[in-house]
Amino acid sequence: MCKDWLDKKYLKNRRARVLKPVFSFLLVLTSWFTMGQVTSSIDSTSIKIGEQITYQIKVESGPEDLVLFPEGQSFKPLEMIESYAVDTIKKDANFELIKKYGLTQFDSGTYFIPKQKIVVGSKSYFTDSLKVEVNNIQIDTTKQGLYDIKPLIEVKKPSSNWLQTLLIILAVIVVLGALAYWFFFRKKPLTEEEKIALLPPYDRAKLALKKLEESPYLENSEYKQYYSELTLAIRNYLDEKVYDHALESTTDELINRLRLLKDGNQIDLSAETIKNLESILKRADLVKFAKSEPDKELAKLDRQTVDLEIDHVKEALPEPSEEEKLMDEQYKLEQERKLKRKKQWTLAGAIGAFIVLIFVGFGLKYGFSYVKDKLFQNSHLELMEGEWVDSAYGVPPVYISTPEVLKRIDKDTDDSIMTKTTTFTYGSVEDLGVSVSTTVNQNQGQQPQGMQPQQGQQTPSNPEIDLNAAGEKIMKGFEDKGATNILTKQDKYTTPNGAEGLNVHGTFNVSGKEMNYSLFLFVAENNSVLQQILITWPQNQEYAEKIANRVIGSIELKKPE
Repeated sequence: MCKDWLDKKYLKNRRARVLKPVFSFLLVLTSWFTMGQVTSSIDSTSIKIGEQITYQIKVESGPEDLVLFPEGQSFKPLEMIESYAVDTIKKDANFELIKKYGLTQFDSGTYFIPKQKIVVGSKSYFTDSLKVEVNNIQIDTTKQGLYDIKPLIEVKKPSSNWLQTLLIILAVIVVLGALAYWFFFRKKPLTEEEKIALLPPYDRAKLALKKLEESPYLENSEYKQYYSELTLAIRNYLDEKVYDHALESTTDELINRLRLLKDGNQIDLSAETIKNLESILKRADLVKFAKSEPDKELAKLDRQTVDLEIDHVKEALPEPSEEEKLMDEQYKLEQERKLKRKKQWTLAGAIGAFIVLIFVGFGLKYGFSYVKDKLFQNSHLELMEGEWVDSAYGVPPVYISTPEVLKRIDKDTDDSIMTKTTTFTYGSVEDLGVSVSTTVNQNQGQQPQGMQPQQGQQTPSNPEIDLNAAGEKIMKGFEDKGATNILTKQDKYTTPNGAEGLNVHGTFNVSGKEMNYSLFLFVAENNSVLQQILITWPQNQEYAEKIANRVIGSIELKKPE
C-alpha cells in the first residue's frame, strides 16, 4: 500500500517536471507574438537642436480590426512637427500598418519619447519609451566673430488698409457733395407757378384775368369757379398794394376800408371805381354762396370791369418814396438771407440725418457701445484690435502675447547680493500695464531677494525661492507708487504647457482710479531664476479687461525638469 502511494507520487512529480518547460515555452511564444503586433523605432538616437527625427510605429492587425494611432502633442518633451499618412502593406490574411511622425526639440539635453498608446480592435498596446540625445551646435569662436546686442530701435506699425479707408472716405464726401449741390445749390428751372409768383402784383393780376378769359368756365356754366378766380385776382392785388387784409375781409369790410382810405387821402380812388368793385364782389358772393347764375354776358362784362379797375387802382397808388424803396430792398435782401439760411439748415439736417442713419445701422450690426468707442477712438479698443506681438522675454524665456512690444529695462541690485533683474514693460500701474521680470542669482552661494533657505539648513548653493516673499515685494512696490486699499488673493496657477507657479491677484486704488491686477510668479533653472509677470488694468472697462484676459491666456514658460 505504501509502495503504491510512493510510485504515484514519483510519477506525478516526473510529469510536472516534464510539462513545466513546455508551459514556459508556450508562455514566452504567446508573449512574443502579442508584443510583436506593435513595435516602435526612430531613425536616429542623436540629433542637433532643431533637427528632425522620424518616429515610426508598426502594427500588425487583422482585416476587421480598427487601429487608432496617437494624435496631437503626445510626444512631449519632443514636439511633433508633422504627422505622415499611414502606409498599409498586405501580409497574407493580415495587414501591416506603418505610421510615421516628424519630431524635434529646440533645447539641448537627454530626452525620452514617452510610451505611446495604440488601440487595435478592443485591445490597447503601449510602445517602449525611446531615448534621444539633443546636442548643441558647436561654434568655432576663432572663426565666428562675437558682437554686442544691437540697441532697440523704434518700429512704426504698418498702417493696414489705409488706401481702402481713404477711398471710402473720399467716395462718401463726393456723394454727399453731389447730393448737396443737386438739392440745395443747383439753379433749378422754375416751375410755372414759381415764374408767376416772381411777377409784380399788377402783372400777376393781369395774367390771372387773361387765363380766366381763356378758361371754359362760362361755356360749361361753372359760374362759381369763374367768380371765385375773378374775385381772387382783384383781392390779391388789393392785398399786396392797398390793404393787407383784403383776402380775409368780407365784401362790406373791404369796401368800407377803401372808402376810408379815399376819405383820408391815402389813395386817390374814384367813387365810381369803388362802386363798380362793390357791385362785382356782391354779385360774386351771391354766385358762390346763394347759387345765383348771372347772365353769361354779364359775367364777361364783370371780368372786363375788373381788368379796367385794376388799371385805375394802379394809377391811383402814390409813387413809393426813397425810404419805402430802401425798405423794400432791405426786405428783399432779408428774404434772400432767410432762404439761404433755410438751405443751410436743410443741408445740415440732411447730413445729420445721414450720419445718424449710418450710426444706427452700424449700431444695430456691431452694437452701439462698440460704434461709439470706435468713433471716439477708445485707446483700449484700438489696442485690442491692433496687431499683437508674440514674443519671448528674458532667459529662460517667458512667452507672451501683448498689444505692444515690451521695452527692456536692466537692473543690477546690490553687489553684495549679486542678482540681476531684467524687466520688460508696457504702460503703467495707473492704467493698462504689462511687465515681465526675470531675476537671476549670479552667485549660487548667495540668495537673491525673494529667495530664502530652507528652515534648519545652511544657505545652499541653489536656495529655494520664496514666491510669497516675492509677491509681498511687488505689493510694497504698489504702495511706493501711491496705491491704497490693496486687496490680495493667492491661487496656484499652471500655464497651458504645464509650468506651475503662484497667481497673486486682487484690486487697488491709485490716483483716484480703481484697478485690477494679476501677478504670476514662477521659478526656473533649478531654483536659481525668479520669473514675474504683472498685468494691471482699470476696473469696469470692457476692452481693458479683454486685453488683460488675452495677455493672461497667452503666458507660457518652459516647464521645469
